[in-house]
Amino acid sequence: MIRCVRSLVRRSRRTTGGLLLALVLVVPTVSGRTLEAMPSAPVFSALAAPASPAQARTRQPPRKASKKTPSGRSKRATGKSARRARVPVVPVLRHTTPRGTGALTADLATLLGSRTRHGDWGAMVVSLTRGDTLFAHGAGTRLVPASTMKLFTAAIALDRLGAEHTFSTDVLRDGTVTADGTLRGNLVLRGDGDPSLSPRFVRGGPGASMTLLAQLVAGAGIKHVTGDVIADASGLESRRIPEGWLSRYAGAGYAAPFSALSLNENIVIVGVTPGKAGSMASVFLEPETHGLTITNTVRTVAGSGTRISARRVGDDRVVVSGTVGARAGTARYQLVVGDPVTFTAGAFKAALLAQGVRVDGGLRSGRTPEQAGLITSLPSPPLARLVSVMNRESINIFAELLYRNAARGPERRAVGSAETAGFTLRDFLTRQVGTAPDAVTATDGSGLSVLDRVTPRALVQLLDHAHRAPWGSAFHASLPVAGESELLRHRMRATPAQGNLHAKTGTTNEVIGLSGYVTAENGEILAFAFLYNGRDRWHARETIDAMGPTLAAFTRD
Repeated sequence: MIRCVRSLVRRSRRTTGGLLLALVLVVPTVSGRTLEAMPSAPVFSALAAPASPAQARTRQPPRKASKKTPSGRSKRATGKSARRARVPVVPVLRHTTPRGTGALTADLATLLGSRTRHGDWGAMVVSLTRGDTLFAHGAGTRLVPASTMKLFTAAIALDRLGAEHTFSTDVLRDGTVTADGTLRGNLVLRGDGDPSLSPRFVRGGPGASMTLLAQLVAGAGIKHVTGDVIADASGLESRRIPEGWLSRYAGAGYAAPFSALSLNENIVIVGVTPGKAGSMASVFLEPETHGLTITNTVRTVAGSGTRISARRVGDDRVVVSGTVGARAGTARYQLVVGDPVTFTAGAFKAALLAQGVRVDGGLRSGRTPEQAGLITSLPSPPLARLVSVMNRESINIFAELLYRNAARGPERRAVGSAETAGFTLRDFLTRQVGTAPDAVTATDGSGLSVLDRVTPRALVQLLDHAHRAPWGSAFHASLPVAGESELLRHRMRATPAQGNLHAKTGTTNEVIGLSGYVTAENGEILAFAFLYNGRDRWHARETIDAMGPTLAAFTRD
């Protein structure tokens, strides 16, 4: 690697007069996966199985043997014909500093057509300060939005529920409690579509939320439950996967199923700890749950190597097989759960037992009886904070839950479903935002669905409305900042956009988008939407990262 870098430096000195322009590292992506919706570092950063030493080494290509002449001497290539053809250097796409609206229009049009050679573009820029359109290209084209769809989810959630709205996961009793702490009846765990039941918000590991609820139940004096633990997830639709999610997403953490009862973003962690050589390894789940059973055939062998397979069979069984070295440490793997309701209720039951609360019955799903009495509740952080995490880290399960909760409304009278959320969004956009009736087609709240369609004009109209809305400050604060935070922290650095432009990203294998706000050099606040659909998304991203700073450097004549 060092020889390669030195060689690159020498070549660059020969070709650039001693000036080394840039060293670019290209990281391959995994086919079929979105690039911005994987679980974030605090929970899942150490879950991938460690690579073996053989996998970790960089494989060097075999050296070609030199051809020898009849005399036995190596024949070295000489002359121009044997020289390698040099790859032409493509200059980095730079932002401009337009002076005047005409210059801005010309510069953006030039940037838009300078890199990508195929695919569809849609773009629009509007001055919110002066109210005029500064640039439009395919502004009415219906394109796949990817995660820029989360802007619509954030808007209807904040508009319908309010920035201070909280969700509540409740524990109720269906029966009477005797003097000795025995509940003669069932215990009900009622979900409210709260996405915050995870270590992002509750410290203590994947099961901390259920542990806290179990502690509150025990603190209320309940020591023994003669009945069942009933899981009530009726607040949201029973469908776990939205329409338009591709089958290849199944099993990916960014496409976990959702429910009104969702724990740890519906990811279970499988841990494997070796025993003595020749014995069975120990397998455990985090969080511990009675909603999943483990089939363990992992053997402990000599050494420190690990060859383990962990997979889910059906909705209720985890099968772990393979070998683990006696000197290997505990390995952890993540699996997407199949049935979030049973998984969450099973973790609650395990937490109750850990707190010394005996439960005679089993687990089952059902609705909360009307006569049930509230024992305790676990509230979520304010909606503004949940929206911020959703947009800044682009978490799909947050978006799906908030989208349906917006349709459910603050009084929780309706069942939150994608269908009712679609009606809610359409009414909001046509009545309040002023978009065309067919400008947005939404089948989910995250933008992972390939059936979603939006126009750049509708995105800009939404940004305009949000900027003036009572909840506008929470909306603004939820967006990543160029060069500084979350999904934009490595983009547009050392440009006029750094610390200025704040926008929602959107990325899949065939979509790249950015939509948000930027303050121009003369103080005007601009709303923009850039959407590209096609396979040349790396060049499209480079284009967007030049157009953003160009907007920041713009000033009127």
